Amino acid sequence: MPIARLARMARPTALLAAGSLLMTGCGDSGPAASQAAVSLDNCGREVRVQAPPERAVSLNQGTTEIMLSLGLADRMAGTATWTDPVMKGLEKANAKVERIADNNPSFERVLDVEPDFVAASFVSTLGKGGVATREQFEKLGVPTYVSPSDCVGKDNSGDGDGVRDQPVTADDVYGEVRDLAAVFGVKERGERLVAALKRRMAKATAGVDASDVSLLFWFANSESPYMAGCCGAPGVITRALGAKNVFDDTHDEWPQINWETVADRDPDVLVIGDLTRRSQTAESAERKIAFLESDPVTRNMTAVRHHRYVLLSGQAMNPTIRTIEGVERVAAGLREFGLVK
Repeated sequence: MPIARLARMARPTALLAAGSLLMTGCGDSGPAASQAAVSLDNCGREVRVQAPPERAVSLNQGTTEIMLSLGLADRMAGTATWTDPVMKGLEKANAKVERIADNNPSFERVLDVEPDFVAASFVSTLGKGGVATREQFEKLGVPTYVSPSDCVGKDNSGDGDGVRDQPVTADDVYGEVRDLAAVFGVKERGERLVAALKRRMAKATAGVDASDVSLLFWFANSESPYMAGCCGAPGVITRALGAKNVFDDTHDEWPQINWETVADRDPDVLVIGDLTRRSQTAESAERKIAFLESDPVTRNMTAVRHHRYVLLSGQAMNPTIRTIEGVERVAAGLREFGLVK
């Protein structure tokens, strides 16, 4: 790809380093500190943890990065299912934790590391067709937790990525941080992490009015592309900036939409998932952009002609602490493109 075109992609350099969020034990009692049993209402079931976990397993990158940001690497027995490199600033902590699989591990592989707590970002990970059901773990005395952002106000019973009847919010992400901090007995670290995320959100959105800007979020696949509907993490980003998602008329989380329909909506800016996994066509941003600029249906779109691309990690396009990173990067891109009032 020509260097001049790469230069037009939004690559803000002034973002707050995510590593500053790492809460390495200050202000809370040690990991073995006594605490009363914790009981949470999580996705319609009670989760009861008798003592802070010492061998937790996180089955998705989103829950992994929360745990690492809370300074819990020494209390994790394994991680799995990665779409991106670990968040900046968490590399050393992450290196201490065994990656038991790049994608979904088997139930047996998880049990091999003798977990005392299992967390996942998606209902599908701890459901039929996933790693195992929550019931399977709980029959063995292993408490489980699923990110509330994937179940509250969302129907996951269909074949796709779910349908939302209410939008996910940044508060849902903050609530997950607080839940996990409570489970591990590090509530103060959780509050500091939430405060840091809120400060970043406020700084990124200060003075931004993108009410005349239309965005399209493309996660993966060039043959049957997954585009963001109204109400998942991309909705958090668009609402924070006052922008419009060209597919905000669908409540599907990630509907597959043909390119003719995409071109007809003709967004001002393309927000592109820059993924490192290899399970779909056109995972990396480079491959996505090469497709957009060569395909006869897409190459004349406004965003493509003006090379208005903002690159996001896959995690920033899911409801995670990196959704805040998504707000920062899209805001910086709109400023760079001269689209912010």
